[in-house]
Amino acid sequence: MTLTAPLDGHGLLFDSSLLHSSPFAVLNAFVAINTVMFLALALAKLLPKLYVSDWFTSPNRRAESRGIYPEVPGSRPTTAPGGTVGPGDEQQPGPDIGRTSD
Repeated sequence: MTLTAPLDGHGLLFDSSLLHSSPFAVLNAFVAINTVMFLALALAKLLPKLYVSDWFTSPNRRAESRGIYPEVPGSRPTTAPGGTVGPGDEQQPGPDIGRTSD
C-alpha cells in the first residue's frame, strides 16, 4: 500500500489495490447505507407527525365526554370555555339583582 501526495496538495491518492480490496468495499457499503438512513431520518423530521390511531377507530373510546365542560347530546354550548362568545352565539341575560318586581 503506497500513499502518494498529488501535485496540487489537496489530499492523498490511494493505490488502486487498496480501493479494490474487500475491507474497503465493506466500508463503502456501510457508509452508503448510513448515508441513506440519515437522509430518510432527515426527510421524516420535515414531514408532519402521523398518528396511527387517527386512521383506525378503536372500541376503547369513551361513551361520554370526561372533560371539564361536558357536552349534552343535541345542544351547543353558548360560551366557549374561556368565557368568550363565539360567532352566532347569543348571550343569555343574567338575573336582575336588586330589582324589585312591581
